[in-house]
Amino acid sequence: MSVLEAINDAVNSVNDVVNMYAWYIAFVFLIGIGLYFTVKTKGVQINRLGEACRVAFTGLRAEKGKQTISSFQAFCVSMGARIGVGNIAGVAVAIVMGGPGAVFWMWIFALIGAATSFVETTVGQIYKEKKDDGHFHGGPAFYIKNGLGKPKFAAFIAILIIITYGLMFIGVQANTATLAFSNAFNTPQIVFAVIITVLAALVVFGGIRRVAKVSTWLVPAMAIIWLLLCLLIVLVNFTQVSLVIQTIFSYAFGVQAFVGGGIGAAIMWGLKRGVFSNEAGIGSIPNVSSSADVKHPVKQGLMQSVGVLIDTLVVCSATAFVVIIYTNVAYPGYDGIPVSGAALVQEAMSATFLGAAGPYVIAVFMLIFAFSSLISYYSMSETNTKFITEKKGAVVVLRVAIVAMVFISSMMSMGLAWNLADTFQALMGIFNMGVLFFLGKHAFEALKDYFDQKADGVMEPVFNASCLSDSTGVTCWSEEEKK
Repeated sequence: MSVLEAINDAVNSVNDVVNMYAWYIAFVFLIGIGLYFTVKTKGVQINRLGEACRVAFTGLRAEKGKQTISSFQAFCVSMGARIGVGNIAGVAVAIVMGGPGAVFWMWIFALIGAATSFVETTVGQIYKEKKDDGHFHGGPAFYIKNGLGKPKFAAFIAILIIITYGLMFIGVQANTATLAFSNAFNTPQIVFAVIITVLAALVVFGGIRRVAKVSTWLVPAMAIIWLLLCLLIVLVNFTQVSLVIQTIFSYAFGVQAFVGGGIGAAIMWGLKRGVFSNEAGIGSIPNVSSSADVKHPVKQGLMQSVGVLIDTLVVCSATAFVVIIYTNVAYPGYDGIPVSGAALVQEAMSATFLGAAGPYVIAVFMLIFAFSSLISYYSMSETNTKFITEKKGAVVVLRVAIVAMVFISSMMSMGLAWNLADTFQALMGIFNMGVLFFLGKHAFEALKDYFDQKADGVMEPVFNASCLSDSTGVTCWSEEEKK
């Protein structure tokens, strides 16, 4: 056993214990409080879906002369964080570890998470700050400081966000892309680890406006191409569609679900991979969406609730159908599948449609989705670094740390990279949902204000902090700011 393998095993052993207990607690917070938000907003993710879709694709540009990020740009950057390797490799991991029934639970948790995303995004907008650079900044650290009045706790959360997204999540993206290329070209891991690290260095030494501009066209384009590719495979194998649906529900509720604790695995893996993909409730999206220049916080809240649904019900489902079409034939029974993650998707694409080109096509998608997420995670990490300190050297240190993590993660085993990210994801879910339980009432009040104005015939509602039961800590919604 090499030194690297020994370290890998030791870290995995310790992390497995922490991961297990952290997710028991995270499950209660993410699902329990998410259901509470669904009830309090009267099912905003479903009942207000029409309005959410309307606002999601408006505001394509910021107003001329303003140094701010438009509503649509912030939506695209946040989708860049959501649509990543989790939509491809993560779905395959869920199916291998939790069975096809995990897909059903991903759907259920996405519906619950859409309400959570509405609340956390709206709260993020309410408590955002405008900095000297002319941009808005927000996220959990800001609404903890301004909404709860807990600056020390806010600084702790800012550090946790940097570790979780700037290091662990970026690590998963880099690891998955590297393994996909290594598998496709049958080359040593280190070759593509170096290449991806160099590309990451070029990306992170840019700014938030560059991130927004790239994501505005890159993320929607690649998501549409991926959906079209999956749709072609489903159409070619159209006779298998009913069997796929039957397989998902059978493993979610049938005899298979209750054999060997299968239903528990399906639920937990559906939650883990669903949350990793759509990021509802774990505090990442408010970091990006709070940068948007909008007239009412609810507008971004509605947009981000749609983002959760698009990510899981559309993009993840497309991947799931392709994988299950393949695995139903190649690995009937779903017991002991020898490959997982991107490698399984590469097998599925090769067998169902793309032939020998499958591994290469998936490797390219992995790379592009990984970097769309990387630029979003870097953006939120920079924001939280500046929250802690305004020293310019801190951002340089952050960039160096991210580039170093890209290389280190690219050399890890797939299991270790995902497990570390899972643990920190659970911690973020616990802390963020706990905070939102206390601040969520302001999102409910803002929601009522928005639709009261719509009912009065106002086409574009304008927020006034006076609609809140307590406006302490709100700094960006004065009359001067809205002009």
